[in-house]
Amino acid sequence: MSEMLVVHREDDAFAVIVRDHVIHVDQPYTGGGMDAGPTPVELFVASLAACTAHHARLYLKARCLPANGLEVAAEYAMTPEGPARVTRVELRLRPPVRLPDRDVGGLMAAVMAGTVHNSIFDTPRVGVRLESEVTAA
Repeated sequence: MSEMLVVHREDDAFAVIVRDHVIHVDQPYTGGGMDAGPTPVELFVASLAACTAHHARLYLKARCLPANGLEVAAEYAMTPEGPARVTRVELRLRPPVRLPDRDVGGLMAAVMAGTVHNSIFDTPRVGVRLESEVTAA
């Protein structure tokens, strides 16, 4: 298994350490945060969009089609009430050039087979355990 570490910075701000990278996560001002970074939900949607872009680029490159300038736009909706969750994600794939008709289906199949996409449809088991309890001094 791969490991990441999330460290509290202040208030609602956290640092996510991934290998040698640090991603700052926070809540927007309207949510009581300092808006020092995206929210965890935004990172979730961003990871889906980034994975889609990665697999689209691999497909284009394998077929010697231009990939520079490739974009994936993402919109998402949340539950209006009840348990908080993302209810819909809309991804718009924007290749840098018009694709030949013969490549449209292949590109769509490639992005639908991405790792993050697959992880949403065949949800992983998520375990949470308390490693140690801190006692008040």
